[in-house]
Amino acid sequence: MIALVTGGGGFLGRRIVELLRERGDDVRVLARGSYPALVELGCECHQGDLRTPQDVAKAVAGVDVVFHVAAMAAMWGDREQIFGINVDGTRNLLSAAQNAGVQRFVYTSSPSVVYDMKDLCGVDESQPYPRKFSAVYPESKAVAEQEALAANAANFATCALRPHLIWGPRDTHIVPMLVQRARAGKLSQVGAGTNLVDVS
Repeated sequence: MIALVTGGGGFLGRRIVELLRERGDDVRVLARGSYPALVELGCECHQGDLRTPQDVAKAVAGVDVVFHVAAMAAMWGDREQIFGINVDGTRNLLSAAQNAGVQRFVYTSSPSVVYDMKDLCGVDESQPYPRKFSAVYPESKAVAEQEALAANAANFATCALRPHLIWGPRDTHIVPMLVQRARAGKLSQVGAGTNLVDVS
């Protein structure tokens, strides 16, 4: 199998790349930067931008499955830039994959796409999208997720996964931030300490 992983140099993307290579799959990566470690793993690396259709078309040519992991994960910021990467980039990738005859498309979404500023416990994929989003990021991910799912067809299977609070080796966000805040005496507790949260 030949797999394309967008954002293969990131935390989640890199692990997907490693797992694919461990089972013997050929892996191509589309990322903005250069990642010599991925070349050492035997990946074919393409440097490009999801917002540029030519970059995307070149990356998907000849692949069997796309793992779309790349995104701009800023909760707040420039709406045009966030939507450009997260929504337009996904549209470009879906279109190019369909035109190239890709068979499967796995979209990395976020549980924030259904967050309506209230506790969510025991919900599943039937949980509706909120009428109003708390930030630009979840709105952009919800729009892209809906387009990925709407593209599902007999010859182009799509799905969306919503991992939450991913952590582990090479984590540069969650655990380091918690440790830093704890050492500084600034780690706040939300609620009574009985709160439940899913982690990946």
